[in-house]
Amino acid sequence: MSTYEIETSTVLFPNGDLSIDAYLAQPTQSGSFPAVIVFQEIFGVNDHIRDVTERIAREGYVAIAPALYQRLAPGFEAGYTPEAIELGRAYKMQTKAEELLGDTQAAIRYLRSLPAVDGAAIGTIGFCFGGHVAYLAATLPDIKATASFYGAGIATATPGGGPPTLSRTGDITGTVYAFFGDRDASIPAAEVAQIQDALSAHRIPHQIFRYPADHGFFCDRRGSYQPDAAADAWQKALQLFQSALERQPQAGLP
Repeated sequence: MSTYEIETSTVLFPNGDLSIDAYLAQPTQSGSFPAVIVFQEIFGVNDHIRDVTERIAREGYVAIAPALYQRLAPGFEAGYTPEAIELGRAYKMQTKAEELLGDTQAAIRYLRSLPAVDGAAIGTIGFCFGGHVAYLAATLPDIKATASFYGAGIATATPGGGPPTLSRTGDITGTVYAFFGDRDASIPAAEVAQIQDALSAHRIPHQIFRYPADHGFFCDRRGSYQPDAAADAWQKALQLFQSALERQPQAGLP
């Protein structure tokens, strides 16, 4: 299958008095494209997240990865050392659900201001902490497709405190695909079952995928990377975006 040539840039978009850093990747061809918001792990918008953003753009989407820690640590990005994990978790614990939702809505407004999006459908994909944020953001009416990768705490907590994010499931209006590793100690099988039960109870279009893998299996920079699971999950996420975002072939693609 042919892929799109892309261009990338670092951009700022406003949310009130806050300016949010983001990594933007989009096809160079003219036309209107659906958009996908990429939610980072606890390690910031680092090389892995930029790579995912570019991969999505090559499939014919405008992709943007906003910095979720903009209020706490502008420009933060890290690798996968124990020190980085400790720092990333510390920042994660200071985030708040309503701020994350507000920042996501600001990203949606920014995307809709781009000529290449121009009213097209919007989806999300998120990993680790970003997988939780993606499930949270699925409650926004503009989000039509959500790919949530091993988002811990969905069934038990929400950023900043309060009822767990799972309690908001009834507000979801799009389609949700959620990906988990059976060996992920941070997301017990019982919590995955709770997520599936909630999505079914609220009649949210969804699929749950389980792999014989650990947490972080999609990230090829981590020791837990599982290439077979990552490849299968990637194809399923693309299938979700192709169906739920109603992507149309664009002129100029070979």
